[in-house]
Amino acid sequence: MNSEITQTNTPVRQFSVQLSATRRGARLARLLATEQLRSWGMPFESAAHVVAELAANAAVHGRVPGRDFRLALTATESTLRIEVTDTRGDRLPVARQPDCDESGRGLILVDAFADRWGVSPGPAPCKTVWAEFDLAP
Repeated sequence: MNSEITQTNTPVRQFSVQLSATRRGARLARLLATEQLRSWGMPFESAAHVVAELAANAAVHGRVPGRDFRLALTATESTLRIEVTDTRGDRLPVARQPDCDESGRGLILVDAFADRWGVSPGPAPCKTVWAEFDLAP
């Protein structure tokens, strides 16, 4: 009996950078993500909004003085995954209705743009907030 094994060599593209947990670091995260996705030939508009919101949350709510946050992008043939890891694992994000201020809309926007998102705890003292986009074949 002759059996044939089919292997798919789906390329996985990865990008990761550590940035200061400041508003400037959050802006840089969006710029770097946009340029990386553009260089991969991928759509970047919606992903850039998600990176901006997650990085801003890391800089504002996940900030510990002297500690950075990490942005990671992983792209396969079918999925783009964005991860932002900060050092405030004790403060989990919660999507809530915005008040009269401009605050509180970030995760609502993430939910609107991404196909799915969530939070992965650890390793202590960190947490990773992630969002995924399904890519058209």
